[in-house]
Amino acid sequence: MGLLIKNVIRTDTKNGAQYPCSIMISEGRIVDILPADTDVITDRIIDGSGRYAVPGLIDLHVHLRDPGFEYKEDILSGSKCAAAGGVTSVFCMPNTKPVCDNAETLAYIAEKAKNADCRVFPVAAITKGLESREVCDLKSLSESGAAAFSDDGKPVMTAFLLREAMKLAAADDLLIMSHCEEMSLAGGAMNEGETSRLLGLRGTPDICEDIATMRDIAVAEDTGCRLHICHVSTRGALEAIRAAKKRGVRVTAETCPHYFTLTDRDVPRFGANAKMNPPLRSEDDLRAVIEAVRDGTIDCISTDHAPHSTAEKDAGLEKAPNGIIGLQTSFAASYTALVKPGHISFARLIELMSANPARITGLDKKGLGRLEIGAAADLALVSLGVSDTLKAEQLAGKSQNTPYIGTTFAAKVDMTVVGGEIKFERK
Repeated sequence: MGLLIKNVIRTDTKNGAQYPCSIMISEGRIVDILPADTDVITDRIIDGSGRYAVPGLIDLHVHLRDPGFEYKEDILSGSKCAAAGGVTSVFCMPNTKPVCDNAETLAYIAEKAKNADCRVFPVAAITKGLESREVCDLKSLSESGAAAFSDDGKPVMTAFLLREAMKLAAADDLLIMSHCEEMSLAGGAMNEGETSRLLGLRGTPDICEDIATMRDIAVAEDTGCRLHICHVSTRGALEAIRAAKKRGVRVTAETCPHYFTLTDRDVPRFGANAKMNPPLRSEDDLRAVIEAVRDGTIDCISTDHAPHSTAEKDAGLEKAPNGIIGLQTSFAASYTALVKPGHISFARLIELMSANPARITGLDKKGLGRLEIGAAADLALVSLGVSDTLKAEQLAGKSQNTPYIGTTFAAKVDMTVVGGEIKFERK
């Protein structure tokens, strides 16, 4: 089907220049970029006046809970959340039931994802059953469709096993994604600090993340493996990543919107909907995250989208599971917290949420992560400088565990196109 999107504003990520244009789509590809007022004969014409066209967002870190925990979310419901947030590609973590450590589970995800509203790239486990006892056959899993490898939800427990896995990954240039947590220091209900002490709760200190980040970087440096550090939240971890990049270590890193919009002081207000792992950190850590986004230490913004049922989150701060949903709000929250105050440019935000994730995972070679002739027709139309308040009934998935209900954002997603097909259109 031919689709013409007229009168949109396109941003050049190389120089930040913005100019009006029309985008012609056919057979899943962008076939032309034309003057804004172009009229052509095609199947459908969308007038995007006043809106910005951005390459489809790519989220390297989501939990779709499928198979095994479909009451929280599944591949199809999660993909609706993604499309509603302008996200056209997601990388789903392997802590499912069964664990995604075999060809059969990879095939199940691929088959179900055929009907999804976004592209779904499964991340397979590094160790069998996520048990840190035996490294998976990474090459075989890659050949069966695994896009990367992680034991996310917990780390690979020993440096020996991690080193063995990274040797295998390095041999075939596979990507390892690390959940950095020193388990002997883990398990707190929130960040260790003034607020945890006032609430009388056990906290998890920054060094829990810092030590594990340093370990994983050291092993990556030793093996030459490509390493992606997940959900970075502390100043110490960021300093380790920054130093490693200067040494030439093949390391990239992500953070999540909650680490630059909220701190541990927000936990009393939001309760279990402000409980995640790593936990919300201090104001100093938040400032460090924003600076790392500014200076390039952080390569991309992901969500760690982690749906849970209302009953699970209602169990209270100490007993509730970690995690919040984020696919639907990531762009709006990031624009509001980073671009509107002037911390970064809009072009830099596009890099963080689309171009860089594509480069890290090799999706750029498939035409994703860019808005140009010949690229895949994955894009979102967004409105900037608006006042848009998130309501619970707008959430597209099965779960509502987010602290952002009632938050007013300065941006919103109006339409999402995946492979040339409109997957979301805001009413």
